[in-house]
Amino acid sequence: MPKVFVFGTLKEGFPNFKTNKGIRYRGDFATKARYPLYLVGERCSPWLVLQEGEGHPVKGQVFDVTDDVLAEMDTLERITAVDGYRKVSLPVVCLESGDEITVLAYGKPPEMLQDVQVMQELAGEYCLEHAALYRSRSAI
Repeated sequence: MPKVFVFGTLKEGFPNFKTNKGIRYRGDFATKARYPLYLVGERCSPWLVLQEGEGHPVKGQVFDVTDDVLAEMDTLERITAVDGYRKVSLPVVCLESGDEITVLAYGKPPEMLQDVQVMQELAGEYCLEHAALYRSRSAI
């Protein structure tokens, strides 16, 4: 089963968790490398920008997912759209045990930042206070 690292609205208790029908993998995780994490646009969408070495380690959760659940996540993240997220493999570290695993994650290439409004830069963690600002695509 694929393992998916979620850092934003797909986390347990967050706005798009209903799409995440995976089984939570033990512990909390952070990306091994640093990445910028932003709230973007009027929807305040969380973007992990694929600029390795910039920003902070990004905290999140890891889920074991079936191929069907992964396909649902891919649809939500619009991976085939020009302005959608890109699905990448990257290493994350368990904050409790220090174990490192390679997972799938959704991020945005840095060039996508050129035509968007960054509302806030986050220090490596998307929290419930940020989720309160989020507006789903269907709500606009």
